[in-house]
Amino acid sequence: MDASSAQTKERLVVVGNGMVSLRFLERLTERAPGRFDVTVVGAEPVAAYNRVLLSSLLGGEVDEAACGFRGLDWYAEHGIRLITGAPVTTIDRENGLVVVGETHVLPFDRLVLAVGSLPIRLPLPGADLPGVVTFRDFADVAAIRAAAVEHARAIVIGGGLLGLEAAVGLARLGVDTTLLHVMDRVMERQLDHNAARLVKAAMEARGVKMLLSANTACIEGDGRVERLVLKDGTVLPADLVVMSVGIKPSTALAQECGLEIGRGIKVDDRMTTSDPNIFALGECAEHRGIAYGLVEPAYEQADVLSRHLIGEEAAYCGTSLATSLKVSGLPVFSAGVVDTPDGAEAVVLHDAAAGLYRKLTIEDGRLTGALFVGDISEQARCKELIRTGVALAAEDRDDLMFGTPAATPTKTSLAA
Repeated sequence: MDASSAQTKERLVVVGNGMVSLRFLERLTERAPGRFDVTVVGAEPVAAYNRVLLSSLLGGEVDEAACGFRGLDWYAEHGIRLITGAPVTTIDRENGLVVVGETHVLPFDRLVLAVGSLPIRLPLPGADLPGVVTFRDFADVAAIRAAAVEHARAIVIGGGLLGLEAAVGLARLGVDTTLLHVMDRVMERQLDHNAARLVKAAMEARGVKMLLSANTACIEGDGRVERLVLKDGTVLPADLVVMSVGIKPSTALAQECGLEIGRGIKVDDRMTTSDPNIFALGECAEHRGIAYGLVEPAYEQADVLSRHLIGEEAAYCGTSLATSLKVSGLPVFSAGVVDTPDGAEAVVLHDAAAGLYRKLTIEDGRLTGALFVGDISEQARCKELIRTGVALAAEDRDDLMFGTPAATPTKTSLAA
């Protein structure tokens, strides 16, 4: 590529090099290879990696290399300039400049903000003591592993997915691990009480102690963490406290340069911010009042923006939320409403001994919620029915609850 051709290309700067940023770059280079002069800036010292594998990394099942997506050669082959370990400090919208660190300046014609989110730290007394960490990136995993020495006692605060994963990872290391959750069930946004009990049992089978309805008052220690005190007066010895109580969109950069902010960076259906040359994707973005904290909506947004930037008609209209994952080795699927609303019908199959639970929530003849634990083979059909809102056919109830005749799970598969 000669200098004259480079000068004719639009300069595209992407701030953030996480999973969503990479998905956007993959789609953009597939659709319009070489069309933009692309620079990507990531604050972490490594290229994009799979955060879903952090608990496996913590537990020693995989190494950092196995978490990576694309090698540096992929960026080079696609003409993408990659800058790592360098946080963006300023966005100058008027002059179209991004300042990296103290002195490095990148001009842009189009700017994409894929800066993700920040882990929430509870404002507790003692929360700043050494030994209190979050669980969000490679650096957090390294800090946790360094503290997880022999005979260490760890407490994880937070019964969402990341909290459960952190606790399982610590238990795999042989660490005495207790998980605290302020609610009366884990993953209350995705699970009802029956499903949550199965997940709790699976966690306990992995060696994790579970304390529900547990509200933390403070963290104490002389120079570093030594104990955690609950509001009911219970004192729990601790050498390590992992806070995993949620995330908040990273909006500081956008706010400082005057973009419109709500819970996240506000975007329209084409992922455009209040500045027509600046776009936002993923956990940092707020679309129609919703800031999604999941990968699936972010990937859909990345696809829409890649199409929009090359002139195709594309619009993001929101995502019908569904969660499909493994919690402590137990398959879980949740979509639509979780707790049965008044006037709705709940169709339930529950076999605690087999670790199997299925619930369909039906309102006005339509599927509005599905919750499966232990066997999730009908998840795709459920997602489609909830998304479209079509009326259930006569055979749908049996097929969704027990599987279609050709795909009925065996007893062995249910207990696996």
